[in-house]
Amino acid sequence: MEFVLKATGWKNKDERKERIEEVLDSVGMLEKKNKMPHELSGGEQQRVAIARALLNHPKIIIADEPTGNLDPETAGNIVTLLKNISQKGTAIVMTTHNMPMLDRFPGIVYRCKDGNLIDVTINYNKLDLTEDSEES
Repeated sequence: MEFVLKATGWKNKDERKERIEEVLDSVGMLEKKNKMPHELSGGEQQRVAIARALLNHPKIIIADEPTGNLDPETAGNIVTLLKNISQKGTAIVMTTHNMPMLDRFPGIVYRCKDGNLIDVTINYNKLDLTEDSEES
């Protein structure tokens, strides 16, 4: 995270340290700030990746399968975190094959099939999602 801030023009070391602590705290990872990636669980690594994405106050975050390799509980925690971030003004665009998660975290939903995006926000839970699930 230090590198990202330096590379994006943050000159003051104290300000960089403060911002890193802010984003780590916002994702519940402040207590692990001195850990190496291999010392973190998959969910913790995902939370650090989200913290890194938040460093420069983005207007949008594109999250490609952010829960793909996580157990259901950790996946729910990550989506809750993204939902909370969206409520603070950052747009979240997330891809997922985890259709049951849409019941727990409603939002604007598009289904990609045969190269087309179809708005299924109202009726996504009525679609037969078992068919062609790799394309959802």
